[in-house]
Amino acid sequence: MTEPTATASPPQAFSDLALHPALLAGTALAGFSHCTPIQSASLPFALAGRDVAGQAQTGTGKTAAFLLAAMQRLLTQAPDVHRKPTQPRALILAPTRELAVQIHRDGLQLGASTGLQLGVVYGGTGYQAQRESLRDGVDLLVGTPGRLIDYLKQGVFDLKAVEVLVLDEADRMFDLGFISDVRFLMRRLPPPQQRLGLLFSATLSHRVTELAYEHMNDPQVIRTQAEQVTAAGARERLYHVASDEKMAVLRAVLHAHADERTIIFVNTRRVSEKIEQRLRAQHVAVGRLSGDVPQNKRLALLQEFTEGHARVLVATDVAARGLHIPDVGLVINYDLPQDAEDYVHRIGRTARAGADGDAVSLCCEHYCYALPDIEAFIGHKIPVAALPEPAPAIAPPRRAGHAVSPESAGDSPRPTRRRRTPTGPASSQGE
Repeated sequence: MTEPTATASPPQAFSDLALHPALLAGTALAGFSHCTPIQSASLPFALAGRDVAGQAQTGTGKTAAFLLAAMQRLLTQAPDVHRKPTQPRALILAPTRELAVQIHRDGLQLGASTGLQLGVVYGGTGYQAQRESLRDGVDLLVGTPGRLIDYLKQGVFDLKAVEVLVLDEADRMFDLGFISDVRFLMRRLPPPQQRLGLLFSATLSHRVTELAYEHMNDPQVIRTQAEQVTAAGARERLYHVASDEKMAVLRAVLHAHADERTIIFVNTRRVSEKIEQRLRAQHVAVGRLSGDVPQNKRLALLQEFTEGHARVLVATDVAARGLHIPDVGLVINYDLPQDAEDYVHRIGRTARAGADGDAVSLCCEHYCYALPDIEAFIGHKIPVAALPEPAPAIAPPRRAGHAVSPESAGDSPRPTRRRRTPTGPASSQGE
């Protein structure tokens, strides 16, 4: 891998790059005029046909960088005359279903004027429909490793004509245990010298760079914003709180940011269910995203959240990486993550692409041990703030014939249970 690493060049207009006119139309459609730092640093190399291994913060435009580079290659070089429709020309590997869907959606927008056929395959739903789309033929294929290998072994498509390989969120592939599947697919591609290789990741760890060295052709390493791990626009603060006080503090924070689109991160599915139930009881438009949610419901929920029909999303770390959800103004770590890198990925859901936002963390006795590792990883102390003022209590709906006492209008009202009157002799009831 080529060192020293390249540094980000000053922002430049997409019109200054040697992009195909159809791609310039796509950037205009997406509302992009100037490159982000990772795009300015990586695109000149990728457009010139040079392999790139890029590291940048989440939300800084990596997806557009590799999509533009891949589609530029397909538009400016003629395909092999012997290529079959079931042989994609570009392959993009993503670690999660949500990320694969998002990449495909962004690709459709950027490539709207190119005439290229884009396809996406992922597990959990749509097995036959995805299979048929591959048989019809695609130029650029986005997918998760498991579903891709399934179809590949059935002979639905093959990888012999791939001209571009993109590996997105490479470190996440390791974290989720997919790296053997990734290597299985890479070994069935043309040699690195015959294709363009692009690898993007939030961190270029030793294992990621080793993967790049093994399956890429002397890639140019791009590192941007290495001096600052967290997004510059994220206003971080930390509340020290007991675990049984966290729900009240959560409500207070949500009340103070009543107009903000919010993601609440938790460590377990059980806690996500508890928070969803409590917030619904407080008449908050909330959705829940965790591994047990079916894929079709998960995608519908993300769409509702993106469109503003749900103001709050409660999520485990399945949503922390790779999703482009615009205008998230507030991220709350209800539980401090046990992995320091997950802190960065979580708060990266806000303050994206130069915007600003708030990142609030609740530090309780159960997860406080993770705080030193998080602060060591991000290179600074998270500012500690005084606990916010309690949110106004919301009374439960009043039922006919029942007055609501002030005591019952608290955070988690409990109905009064009326003691059952014995119907027989006291001795028979064990009284």
